[in-house]
Amino acid sequence: MIRVVLATRNPHKVAELGRILVDVPVELVSGVDVALPEVEETGDTFTDNALLKARMCAAATGSPAIADDSGLVVDALGGDPGVRSARFAGEHGDDEANLLLVLERLGAETNRSGRFVCVAALATPDGHEVTETGTMQGVIAEAPRGAGGFGYDPIFIATGQQRTNAELTPAEKDAISHRGAAFRALRPHLLELAAVDRGRQGGGPSANAALR
Repeated sequence: MIRVVLATRNPHKVAELGRILVDVPVELVSGVDVALPEVEETGDTFTDNALLKARMCAAATGSPAIADDSGLVVDALGGDPGVRSARFAGEHGDDEANLLLVLERLGAETNRSGRFVCVAALATPDGHEVTETGTMQGVIAEAPRGAGGFGYDPIFIATGQQRTNAELTPAEKDAISHRGAAFRALRPHLLELAAVDRGRQGGGPSANAALR
């Protein structure tokens, strides 16, 4: 079974991707278990940053790697926090400070529409790569609700829902989430990678053919 490294140390993302890709016949290896390089997210777009992380991880581990970059886009804030979602309040990964800053910036604004965006990237050590994008439309709540999820989940209400993402079960959230959509779209590429690798083990073509 071909090894595919998850280019993240975030335990929430590792668990979420494990659920979403549970039936894909590859060995998913957490970024916690390999020597991942520190990658500065210098890209201007989610696609830029997802590819940066996937490329660096594939080069460092010698295995195909998958990464994502995702964030919250709020219309009334001109698209912020956007690619700065994880560090909107200054310190990377301070979820509570980030979401409270969004609420502070919105104030009494009546236009509370926004969306989560996720770009999932798959890269191989010799430079072949693909990306897929998923979105989840919704509105920003007036105050945090719920103890589940992570990031901005306590203040985001997806279209068609009355509860915030943090009030949904993991299965409910996965079914509609931006990350779920992006990685389900990436799933066929992983299946091709696994199939071609099985062919290579039997003398077939290179596994990288799956990404051409």
